[in-house]
Amino acid sequence: MSKKGKAKNTVNKAKHSRLMKQKENKLRLEKQRTKERLKAIIKKANEAKAEENNDSTTDS
Repeated sequence: MSKKGKAKNTVNKAKHSRLMKQKENKLRLEKQRTKERLKAIIKKANEAKAEENNDSTTDS
C-alpha cells in the first residue's frame, strides 16, 4: 500500500536546498568583494608607485 498524507521529507529537503543556495551565494559574494577590494588596493599602490617614480625622475 502507498503512503497516505503528504510526502515525507519534502519540507526539510526544500528548506535545506534553500539554505545551501543562500550559503553558496554568500560565499560567492564574499569572494567577489574580496577580489574587488584587493584590486582597488593594488591599483592604489601602483598609482602611488608611479607617482613616486615620476617625482624622483623629475627632481634629478
